[in-house]
Amino acid sequence: MLSRLGALLQEAVGAREPSIDLLEAFVEHWKGITNYYIESTDENTPAKKTDIPWRLKQMLDILVYEEKQQAAAGEAGPCLEYLLQHKILETLCTLGKAEYPPGMRQQVLQFFSKVLAQVQHPLLHYLNVHRPVQKLLRLGGTVPGSLTEKEEVQFTTVLCSKIQQDPALLTYILEKGRVALKARENLLLLVSVASQAAATYMVQSSPCCPAIVEHLCQLYQSLPSSLDPADIAALEGISWRLPSAPSDEASFPGKEALAAFLGWFDYCDHLITEAHTVVSDALAKAVAEKLFVEILQPQLLHVSEQSVLTSTALLTVMLRQLRSPALLREAVAFLLGMDQQPAAPEDSPRTLCAHLIRHCDHLSDEISIATLRLFEELLQKPHEQIVRSLILCYLEGRPYMARGSPEPESYEDTLDLEEDPYFTDSFLDSGFQPSAKPPPAPATNPDGKTAVTEIVNSFLCLVPEEAKTSAFLEETGYDTYVHDAYGLFQECSSRVTPWGWPLAPPPLDPHEPEQPFFEGPFLQMLFDRMSRILEQPYSLNLQVTSVLSRLALFPHPLIHEYLLDPYTNLAPGCRSLFSVLVRVIGDLMQRIQRVPQFPGKLLLVRRQLMGQVPGEQLDHQTFLQGVVVLEEFCKELAAIAFVKFPPHSPHLHLSKPREGHV
Repeated sequence: MLSRLGALLQEAVGAREPSIDLLEAFVEHWKGITNYYIESTDENTPAKKTDIPWRLKQMLDILVYEEKQQAAAGEAGPCLEYLLQHKILETLCTLGKAEYPPGMRQQVLQFFSKVLAQVQHPLLHYLNVHRPVQKLLRLGGTVPGSLTEKEEVQFTTVLCSKIQQDPALLTYILEKGRVALKARENLLLLVSVASQAAATYMVQSSPCCPAIVEHLCQLYQSLPSSLDPADIAALEGISWRLPSAPSDEASFPGKEALAAFLGWFDYCDHLITEAHTVVSDALAKAVAEKLFVEILQPQLLHVSEQSVLTSTALLTVMLRQLRSPALLREAVAFLLGMDQQPAAPEDSPRTLCAHLIRHCDHLSDEISIATLRLFEELLQKPHEQIVRSLILCYLEGRPYMARGSPEPESYEDTLDLEEDPYFTDSFLDSGFQPSAKPPPAPATNPDGKTAVTEIVNSFLCLVPEEAKTSAFLEETGYDTYVHDAYGLFQECSSRVTPWGWPLAPPPLDPHEPEQPFFEGPFLQMLFDRMSRILEQPYSLNLQVTSVLSRLALFPHPLIHEYLLDPYTNLAPGCRSLFSVLVRVIGDLMQRIQRVPQFPGKLLLVRRQLMGQVPGEQLDHQTFLQGVVVLEEFCKELAAIAFVKFPPHSPHLHLSKPREGHV
């Protein structure tokens, strides 16, 4: 009888489900808060002296109690559904932002923190929860020394705990990247103002640097192996503040992953630029060791052409973005090595640089072009070791100059082009003639004007008239080259000014014995490529001449003398850029004889390259395209020589030229 009575009582208690009462109480407390804003006229009373904190606590207690009652069902109770459907958190976030009554933001932060911590039902995936959470996060940290700093820390701690339990929530909380951006900005500020002791602690005792570099490496390794090098090179405008790819660019597979990697690399570069020296050096070394050496280097040396292509293109775009001196120093050491000793002709490729130079003369034209682009990008970075290691260490002492006799006082003392037997043989019985020999020039002025004009004419007149086509299209292009070269030369000069280069080459001792001259593997490769300009694809020729133009722009007297002075008295067996071009012209004049209707076909190919007529396959097309590139390259070299040492320049130190004109 007693057990039966107990069961009836239990049923009666169960029948009086408190959920309806809870909902009524929950709604009553919420209306009590909203009524305060309707009825109150005192704007100065702090929030903690109103009934708002008490009502928020009652609402929290109801939610927690309701959830315990609903534990068996595993569903959201009526009070939680009311909170979500009526966007209560959105409204509270707005009230907190307004800070009315004073201190309301503190109350809102506390309520959010306790709701997220104490309510076990998953909440952050609801739009009406994670959207106000994002807004509340944006409000934090806007004012230094905020009165709500403690509550902000508690709020973010709860969020981090939730994310740790379920990492998938990160996509809801970091929607649009605003929170991530704020975190990056704060870290950037932190590393820039850190003291010596704090910087040392950060490097030696915190996971900061390893975590940053590990994320960079993870993003790199997540890139698809099928990325097209052309797509990699074309993607621009990626910044750590705007890491997503620009929407106006064409889409391609792996675009978002590439943008994410380049955005984080840009952030690392900014961190290294702004950080305390201790942090900067440690972070730069970590990037070099973990990304460059451990990941990139094996890919650059891989037997797979796709691996070489992709990694070379990625390294090129990283160099293009790189700005921090510390990371540039590490990148240069990685690419060129620490050994400052010039290489010998018989040396086998032991360093990464030697392998990359060999890639510039690869059987695959794509690999050659990609690696030449890498070196062109490298030559534009503000680090003297790049130019010294690739070029200058081989030119120092002027070993390319003939010894045992004084430097020539006039060009007649040097070998005339028409005295070169190879050059002369190419014109025999061909019916073609080189550009007319210029008439006598006036005496050389003290300002070096004649020397400059003679150098310019040497390049402009190098290609025979029969092999020129630009005049037929009424656009010689030389003025455009001068304009472009002037801007590039000014940019290059400002970049190298801190290096203190001399204005003139050192004088030669005529009694000093000649030393064997090796132009170095980099110039050797470029000269070899240039000698095959009539046999190589058009795109490859453009890249070879582009790199040579970059080199010729450097305002170092030895580079100018060796690459741009046709009157340099070369030692036996030595070659210069001009002598290589002379040999190419000789080859050109022999090949012309084997091309029927050469002038008309050459003009047609030029119009095709300019997009004036539809492209169609022609006999000898590669050769004809090479002739067009050769003509344009000679004009470009003439323009560079002109802007480097204009007629009024007081710093021109060149041998006197033969007769000529402009």
